[in-house]
Amino acid sequence: MPTALITGAAGGLGSTIAVALAPTHTLLLAGRPSAQLDALTQHLGATAWPLDLADTDPATAAARTIAELDVLVHNAGVAFPDRLADSSVDDWRTTFEVNVIGEVALTQALLPALRRAEGHVLFVNSGAGLNVLAGMASYSASKFAQRAFADSLRAEEPALRVTSVHPGRIDTEMQRRLREFEGGPYEASAYLPPETVAQVIADVVAAPPAAHLHEVIVRPRVKN
Repeated sequence: MPTALITGAAGGLGSTIAVALAPTHTLLLAGRPSAQLDALTQHLGATAWPLDLADTDPATAAARTIAELDVLVHNAGVAFPDRLADSSVDDWRTTFEVNVIGEVALTQALLPALRRAEGHVLFVNSGAGLNVLAGMASYSASKFAQRAFADSLRAEEPALRVTSVHPGRIDTEMQRRLREFEGGPYEASAYLPPETVAQVIADVVAAPPAAHLHEVIVRPRVKN
């Protein structure tokens, strides 16, 4: 089976992406060591791959040991909701280290393996990477930068497929923290289920080899 590496695999969306790809791929589940990652790895018969995108040296050293990689899913990310005037420069720095710089370093290290497989790189971006979200300046800026990186990778590596997926709000813990910051009620039914986004990503991966989906925008279906 082809091999897929998923970052942030123990999170709410990452774990559902892993479940969606498990029937068709050998999985490397990347993330900080945790009981959740261990349990998911055991459940899916996958391999845990310790990864901290804020510490690029060990991540890139490990990545260079991978000989061939069919799919890389950049799912890991952080967000620090705050008004721009009150936001911390340290939070901005951490956001860019994880959401942008860490992804660049990991992708660079994995390029030889991806080229050998003529692989697919998917970026789990956000609606905030298309339209700025108030109270999320650092996150929005990082997602715009991530989209530019994806576009550059696509332009410079024609043997690869590169897709940016832009979901709307997803029912995850990150969303709960955002709603707490916004001061509104949390209604899970108003947001995309993680399983829905994961299935969209699995469908993108399964697209015929001749198809190159550059950008996918996913929003909750509005029912009257």
